[in-house]
Amino acid sequence: MSQHPSRRQFLITVAQGAALGICGAQANDRVAGPDSAKFAAYDDLMTAFMREHHPPGAALAVAHHGRPIFASGFGYADREARERVRTGSLFRIASLSKPFTAAAVMCLVEQGKLKLDDRVLPLLHLEPYLEPESRMDPNWREIRVRHCLQHTGGWDRGKSFDPMGAATAEEVAKKLKIPLPICAEDIIRYTLGKPLDFVPGTAYAYSNFGYCVLGRVIEAVSKKPYHEFVSERILAPLGIGDMRLGKNLLADRAPGEVKYYDSRQRTGRAISGPGIGQPAPLPYGVECIETMDANGGWIASAVDLVRFAAALENPRKCPILKEESIRFMLAPPPGPVGHDPTGRPKSTYYACGWNVRPAAGQPGKCTKWHFGLLAGSSTMLVCRADGFTWAVLFNSDADKNGREFAGLIDPLLHQVTDKIKSRLEINGGSDQAIRVS
Repeated sequence: MSQHPSRRQFLITVAQGAALGICGAQANDRVAGPDSAKFAAYDDLMTAFMREHHPPGAALAVAHHGRPIFASGFGYADREARERVRTGSLFRIASLSKPFTAAAVMCLVEQGKLKLDDRVLPLLHLEPYLEPESRMDPNWREIRVRHCLQHTGGWDRGKSFDPMGAATAEEVAKKLKIPLPICAEDIIRYTLGKPLDFVPGTAYAYSNFGYCVLGRVIEAVSKKPYHEFVSERILAPLGIGDMRLGKNLLADRAPGEVKYYDSRQRTGRAISGPGIGQPAPLPYGVECIETMDANGGWIASAVDLVRFAAALENPRKCPILKEESIRFMLAPPPGPVGHDPTGRPKSTYYACGWNVRPAAGQPGKCTKWHFGLLAGSSTMLVCRADGFTWAVLFNSDADKNGREFAGLIDPLLHQVTDKIKSRLEINGGSDQAIRVS
């Protein structure tokens, strides 16, 4: 596989003399500087994890204060073809798509084209599907842009239904009398006819559908397709050229994209592709990646995810958003959703596209993170308050005991990073920061 432009830019930021080579039985394509021995613990961790938990493939990239310090692929991108994961391999990132959508919304706010308190309904320009003798829940008119960003829009899939699920797709096609596959606008039209589960702004419930709505808001306000606006305003300024929206079918696998392996080899009724209605693997035809665009549809490399996160680390020097926008994006939601009974921000909360934990005793500092999960994919992006950032991506979802790979490796990566940080401090902090830009 040839080097991608974004990966070349990543390598430029590594100290001169950076090497690309083979390291161990599991590691494939590794990027590290002359001081790479400091960070070999990441390679050791991933190699041991692959041997113990047996995911087909994985990629890890790590930066410290924006400086790339480790990137490597492990295992197989395609097990049958014996194709190895590389540092530039593309994975379905699932819900790691949400921080990109949130950043795009903040761009539109900065341009003066959108306000966070704008009601979303007038922006959608979609006719709701209503059952005979039914009417739209009036609370729909109270949903604001900020509610969708913070998962407080009023939808709770645990109480009613999941608008983004395969079963709903079939129901939408039946009710709207349209053929499969459906599009995101069809899902919204159908869901507009359903009552909300709570009054907008009064509770938190994680909602993929809210980010689906934001994708359509971005399109309506920017006058561009969602992916085009994100690519132009968020990705291009950071030198990210390979990231793109994924496709449903294996036949449409992108160049450099891994193959996905559902841990339980589940099948369901296909809602896209040539065999609609027939049994299909969940990752290929049942998980409708193309309608997930704004909430879970992107494919990316671990390296490019770290580039994006590192760009947000110093709000005063961010090339894509103003300091005020980043501060708001990471602030707690208003009222009880983001604050305890004394009015203080909660110890952890969901802000706009990120889970956030404020750093004790460090005003303005926080750790932010997001997990992603699909059949055949488990992902994680972490940005610690101490300047360490990493992305880890797997092309399967869980081990034989049903434990999600990203959740399993999360505490282990923190432990290794703490040890590396301790060594850097003992050595007088000689690991100087170089911005990824």
